[in-house]
Amino acid sequence: MVKEIPLSEITIRRYEKPYDSSKRDIVRKVCLSLGMLQPGDSRDIIVDILLVLEDARKQKNWLSSFEIRDKVELLRKENSLESRGLAESNIRRQLKRLRDSLLIDKQENKYRVSEFAPISEIFEGKIEKFLIPQIIERIKEYLVKLDKI
Repeated sequence: MVKEIPLSEITIRRYEKPYDSSKRDIVRKVCLSLGMLQPGDSRDIIVDILLVLEDARKQKNWLSSFEIRDKVELLRKENSLESRGLAESNIRRQLKRLRDSLLIDKQENKYRVSEFAPISEIFEGKIEKFLIPQIIERIKEYLVKLDKI
């Protein structure tokens, strides 16, 4: 019996080229493109979390979930956005999603963009060259097995 729980999964989407967009809009499209956010979803706190972590990456700062929450709250106020989703439990849930997607690391209850590397490098090394080929290879194994049945 094959278990229904995936070992790994990824959703990827293609959008128009990134023209003159704000940094937040670009991070939003990254989240949408990587399946971290659903199209039309108004609950987009993950965008601000990634934005805060991306800014901290440039200074090579680790941040606690409380620091992230405070910075996200400030960022959302500056952008006149609702403060929904700022509960500590939700912040930690979104951080776990970012960790599961291999974009961020956690050490001693502090978070950072993985190895302080640019997100483009993380995508290329961990997702494009590692995760996606593994998923495609497993799909092919199932297809070969199907052909033999």
